Amino acid sequence: MKMSKKQEKSKFVTRDILKSSIIGAFQKLNPKYMIKNPVMFVVEAGCLLTLIMTIIPTIFGDDASLGYLRTYNGIVCVILFITVLFANFAESVAEGRGKAQAASLKKTKQDTKSRLINKDGSETTVNASQLKKDDIVLVKAGEVIPNDGEVIEGIASVDESAITGESAPVTREAGTDFSSVTGGTTVVSDWLKIKITSKPGESFLDKMIALVEGASRQKTPNEIALNTLLVGLTIIFLIVVVCLYPFSTYSGVQIPISTMIALLVCLIPTTIGGLLSAIGIAGMDRVTRFNVIAMSGKAVEACGDVDTMILDKTGTITFGNRLAAEFYPVNGKSKEDLIDYAVLTSLCDPTPEGKSTVELARTIGTKIDDSAADQLEFIEFTAQSKMSGANLASGSKIRKGAADAIKERVSEKGGIIPEDLDDIVERIASLGGTPLVVEADSVIYGVIYLKDTVKPGLVERFQRLRDIGIKTIMCTGDNPLTAATIAKEAGVDGFIAECRPEDKIEAIKKEQAEGKLVAMTGDGTNDAPALAQADVGLAMNSGTSAAKEAANMVDLDSDPTKILEVVEIGKQLLITRGSLTTFSIANDVAKYFAIIPAMFTLVIPQMQMLNIMNLATPMSAILSALIFNAIIIPCLIPIAMRGVKYKPMSAERMLFKNMGIYGLGGIIVPFAGIKIIDCLVAPLLAMLGM
Repeated sequence: MKMSKKQEKSKFVTRDILKSSIIGAFQKLNPKYMIKNPVMFVVEAGCLLTLIMTIIPTIFGDDASLGYLRTYNGIVCVILFITVLFANFAESVAEGRGKAQAASLKKTKQDTKSRLINKDGSETTVNASQLKKDDIVLVKAGEVIPNDGEVIEGIASVDESAITGESAPVTREAGTDFSSVTGGTTVVSDWLKIKITSKPGESFLDKMIALVEGASRQKTPNEIALNTLLVGLTIIFLIVVVCLYPFSTYSGVQIPISTMIALLVCLIPTTIGGLLSAIGIAGMDRVTRFNVIAMSGKAVEACGDVDTMILDKTGTITFGNRLAAEFYPVNGKSKEDLIDYAVLTSLCDPTPEGKSTVELARTIGTKIDDSAADQLEFIEFTAQSKMSGANLASGSKIRKGAADAIKERVSEKGGIIPEDLDDIVERIASLGGTPLVVEADSVIYGVIYLKDTVKPGLVERFQRLRDIGIKTIMCTGDNPLTAATIAKEAGVDGFIAECRPEDKIEAIKKEQAEGKLVAMTGDGTNDAPALAQADVGLAMNSGTSAAKEAANMVDLDSDPTKILEVVEIGKQLLITRGSLTTFSIANDVAKYFAIIPAMFTLVIPQMQMLNIMNLATPMSAILSALIFNAIIIPCLIPIAMRGVKYKPMSAERMLFKNMGIYGLGGIIVPFAGIKIIDCLVAPLLAMLGM
């Protein structure tokens, strides 16, 4: 049974990814690569040393009388090798998911033939790779857009499914905020004249491929800080183990060098060291699978630290289309008559206002059906008349439109303006709506209340953001009264009315001056300065090139509300890293209780009190802890890849929750795991005479 695209995206590891990850795990054994991860490099060095000691057991002065020494060294070597291999496998899986996406993107990148428009207006057919920045090309229906550009002439439908995964074509038009086109997409109707805006090899698609492959991934500040901490701990424990050897010799305890290496590997934070890189790669991968391209890992991580979110009203908080919400009749007129006349003016009206008026009327109840459309002449809205309507076969003329326009029309024909009309109009305006007055044959029947509807679910989503300490600010060009109404309905924390582009920048700077990180979305050229100023700028793929260049993230689906989910993905990345670090440190504590008592029990019998797990022998304890240390890494790979499940809550609650689950769990799991392994290993060692 063939999987859907959504199922493929959600599948953890495909067969191809598994195969490439296994190969990658071995390729990463190269010391030149491993040195980038100091913790795992120490493990690899330990593996090499124990390999040498397996071949020559006494090379470092170990007691030659121990007949099992070669076998013991070999077992430790194999376990250390598997530990390194599992760590490399985790990173390879994360990279493999990105490379799989890159492979599908590369299929869209092809050297197509293009119609280059010369300065004299003539056309020349050239390969897309020959195009230079500022060249102008003509792309007709059925042809692939050769490179990123801006539409300078024409309007057409463009299939962007190769990039976004969405099958529905989108409209691209010159002179609008939807004039940007991406190389590799296909024109499905009409034609476009496009000005190329990127150099060969530097298109948006090229950047996407590099990013999802991980070629451009740099360690984020938090990742660097954590890596520095892990290196510090590794150095400290290395010094401890080196000093422990002469101490044990002085105490009369003959400890094999391979045991000291095993102790070091169990003491240093190998679990998080093996998963740290994979967590960072997987974080970017989750954003990419959400159809958002992050220009750097820093951008994704910054999402997790966002304190303030700047949001446009139209298209983000509201649908942007004013839809009919209610009918208000004037005194002396019935609501039924108002509804019927409103329907007659809207039956042939293709605008959202017209369609929603008919839908609302049918919900409430009207005796006008679709057959009435055959008996009327539709009058379209014009900027001059500020009204639309219908002329009936009976000679009646019905209009709906702006209050001033309708009042002027009625007055010119000797009609009477109802006394309560202005009150109704003002009340609707105060609610942030648009009033459409309906008249028939110079008689005003009432007003249609058009409302810019807040998108469903946003109130709950803004509350979720508020729960985790993120403030939301709405920007709108509406007057303060309308802005306040929409802001209250949507549940945002603040708003900027009659907002200009420079007002957005000032709002961002003000928040940043208070030490806050700010996120915002935008699609137009006028949004570019604010997108550049924000710590997280999410540009719409449908927007202008200027907006995409200024932002550090691009939403391929061009959904302005996606910034809400992107911030939560960033939070999830930070929580995942913190949770697994807590788990790693906690299970290291449990391993101390397994190895250290086992090493010194013979010479210091009182140490047996610390053997709370009651492990069989010193050797079985050491090997059990080492085996657990290896197998815990692949067990945590799914959590690193998918991320710790995120629920909005305060930082304090989140800390206590993670300490409870991953801190306490990080102690309990090793105790149970090491004991189970010891029960299996001890009999095998007895059979080998060890």
